[in-house]
Amino acid sequence: MRMDELRLDGNAAAGALRELFASDVTAALATCACCGRVAAVGALLDYGDGMGVILRCPECDTAMLRLAHTPGWLRLDASGMSMIVIAANETPA
Repeated sequence: MRMDELRLDGNAAAGALRELFASDVTAALATCACCGRVAAVGALLDYGDGMGVILRCPECDTAMLRLAHTPGWLRLDASGMSMIVIAANETPA
């Protein structure tokens, strides 16, 4: 099978993305892209105050996540995180 036969557009990821973005992310572990510190998102420092949400690393003060509401859009910049690990919401058998 050729690679282009396996390729789909981003709509194919809708289920996985819905699972990710419907989670309580405050318990997720975020790795700072600058210093490498791993901490729960809820332990990051929030400097938003009306302009949106800016979560900073408590170790090196890097802006790890920026979230802003603009007319008609919700904008997310997580470039300050090298990784975020969210516990899977699995249904018990």
